[in-house]
Amino acid sequence: MLIAQITDLHIRQPGRKAYRVVETDRYLPPAIAALNALAPRPDVVLITGDATDFGRPEEYATLAELLAPLEIPWYLIPGNHDDRQAMRDAFPAHDYLGDGPFIQYAIERFPLRMLALDTLVPGESHGELCAERLDWLATRLAEQPERPTLIFMHHPPFATGIAHMDAIGLAGATGMAAIVADYPNVERIICGHVHRTIFQRFAGTIASCCPSTAHQVALDLREDGPSAFVMEPPGYQLHLWRANELITHHGVIGDHAGPYPFHEEGDLIDE
Repeated sequence: MLIAQITDLHIRQPGRKAYRVVETDRYLPPAIAALNALAPRPDVVLITGDATDFGRPEEYATLAELLAPLEIPWYLIPGNHDDRQAMRDAFPAHDYLGDGPFIQYAIERFPLRMLALDTLVPGESHGELCAERLDWLATRLAEQPERPTLIFMHHPPFATGIAHMDAIGLAGATGMAAIVADYPNVERIICGHVHRTIFQRFAGTIASCCPSTAHQVALDLREDGPSAFVMEPPGYQLHLWRANELITHHGVIGDHAGPYPFHEEGDLIDE
């Protein structure tokens, strides 16, 4: 199966720029077109948080319009810029969003099981996995301890070295690590929040971050690096599950020359 991941859409209303620079509503349609055009087409799209910029109902209304052309089943979780109830109100057909204190759910209908974790702390930029959320994760993993499983969430459970992002990282990551370490069937933990492609070993598995469909966090590993973003190319990730292995590819959104052949009549082109 093939899983597409997009994240940190930060949708605002048309004509409203994020941080006075980014017309995020103009960046999502090319991302949707890129996903629809993929061959093979993904089985599912996971949207790993910060779907809107301020969690306003009108932003979710714009998001709903922009996602309508997506021809692949998709699932959504909140990030620190989101609002749970406004998200639920905007997508009433997505009953997996539930009505409890958190938006957490299991996707069971694919060969790879997927568990959605909610790291949102209302009104705050950092994330948290409290005892209730960690208990939910432990219970879900105990249900099928042999089944290959992917966890998706917004805040990564590790420090990235980008200081201003680590300052708004995830509380409760140690508790999560203690749970995940007992389940070698957890194939991957995929996240957003940092607007970059990042990988790290975590509790016996691999945790990763995905780039934004719009702006990217500046790659600055200085301890006093400022909070800043750059307009590097937007991207997505493809997670390919086959032969009991999960393989991740980074995709760049936009029009680029090619593809060009390496060979002609069986020989490497030398001209």
